[in-house]
Amino acid sequence: MRALALVSSGLDSILAVKVAQNQKVEVVGLRFIIPFHPSLKARPMPSMDIEIRQIDISSEFLEILEKPRFGFGSQMNPCIDCRILMLRKAKELMPELGAGFVITGEVLGQRPFSQNRRALEIVAKESGLVGLLVRPLSARLLPETIPEINGWLNRNELLDFQGRSRKPQLELARSMGIKEFLQPAGGCLLTEPEFARRIKDLKLHNGLNNLKEVELLKVGRHFRLSEKVKLIVGRDEKENSLLEKLAEREDYLFYPDPDLPGPTAIAKGCSGLGVITLAARIVCRYCDLGGSKMAKVCYQKVGDGFEEFVEVAPIEPEAIKALRI
Repeated sequence: MRALALVSSGLDSILAVKVAQNQKVEVVGLRFIIPFHPSLKARPMPSMDIEIRQIDISSEFLEILEKPRFGFGSQMNPCIDCRILMLRKAKELMPELGAGFVITGEVLGQRPFSQNRRALEIVAKESGLVGLLVRPLSARLLPETIPEINGWLNRNELLDFQGRSRKPQLELARSMGIKEFLQPAGGCLLTEPEFARRIKDLKLHNGLNNLKEVELLKVGRHFRLSEKVKLIVGRDEKENSLLEKLAEREDYLFYPDPDLPGPTAIAKGCSGLGVITLAARIVCRYCDLGGSKMAKVCYQKVGDGFEEFVEVAPIEPEAIKALRI
């Protein structure tokens, strides 16, 4: 029997796959890519020796993020709707890949919003996988599934993990000889308060239909200068280079005079000398002025290649704090 498994490089999905494999189930991994979850783009782990197919669902996920049917978690994380989307895609792939059911690494009660009993039931129902969705790590605490009824899986060899403690998973990993896996920290960016503020700001002013603008949310310091204008300022050389690559036609690029160390910045929706001067003063705040009170900040509209400059003083700390997203 073959099963499809939703996988990341985290321990829970590795263990879920191993538990199924120990019952002679052939597993094909599905790694769904969204813009906000670094672990879903991580390299496959040696511990998970299976075929893994990567499927980018970024555009569909952004549609969900605009108005998730089942709401948000602690910040801007639509975990239940996200899970339903992934599992619907998995169900669509079952005939093509010859799979009889789907497995995940979900643990009952591990996450209060998305892994409580009610949420797990909703996900199974809305994905169309009632009876065909197996959570091997908590299966003995959940209703019996078709794979168990049909004898494809032995319920007694499935597990009864519950709650937020990682101890049972770590003990099982040691017993299975699993040493390499992604640590739980550093998960979905949508659960982080600062990033959630950026998402809310973009959603309010521009919507979430531009993937480049969404990618920009991960880079630099963000400032809201007006209803139409946002400034993103690089924090290091790597981000400065990335901002130049992500700049789109009609954006304005800002950078200090070549003799002055400082950041690159992008202004989106920028027009008028007043806004240009304000953006330049923010850029100036992050330049190494070396004792000077003024600095020359260059700017140009992407696409026309014509460079101009303004000489400005850095913006006051309290004023910049009020503009920070």
